[in-house]
Amino acid sequence: MKNAELYETHVKTISLESAVAFYKSLGLELAYFLEERRVAFFFLGDSGKKQQMLGIWEVNENDFVRSHFAFKVSLEQLRSVPTFLAAKGIELSSSFGLDASEPVVHAWMPAACYYFADPDGNSLEYLALLDQKAKPELGVLHLSEWEKAFQ
Repeated sequence: MKNAELYETHVKTISLESAVAFYKSLGLELAYFLEERRVAFFFLGDSGKKQQMLGIWEVNENDFVRSHFAFKVSLEQLRSVPTFLAAKGIELSSSFGLDASEPVVHAWMPAACYYFADPDGNSLEYLALLDQKAKPELGVLHLSEWEKAFQ
């Protein structure tokens, strides 16, 4: 259905307790923990609205596959990501051949992003949609270069 919204996504972990601690450190609210099934569910955003969830499933090493997902934030919030993550001992990742000194912009969307990883190596992203018109021909570039294109 075209107008459906994504309600939940799931990632795998080798250590559920480590993953739960990590996602709590990002400010996610633990909604439900099922010890017997080795799964935890987190609410994203306002838990009272119950709009989105993240499920984390513990698996053995042979069944583990890394995945990727993004958290949507405002541009103002995105600018604070390096300080926020550094305070938690989480390093930003370089992406698309660009260092993490500032957000990278996917010009086709357009959206500015920072990438990092959870303890299992799942790729995570904080993403802010940009108000300007898409310019796919610019590829992926740092936010400062994107901003110069609109001066």
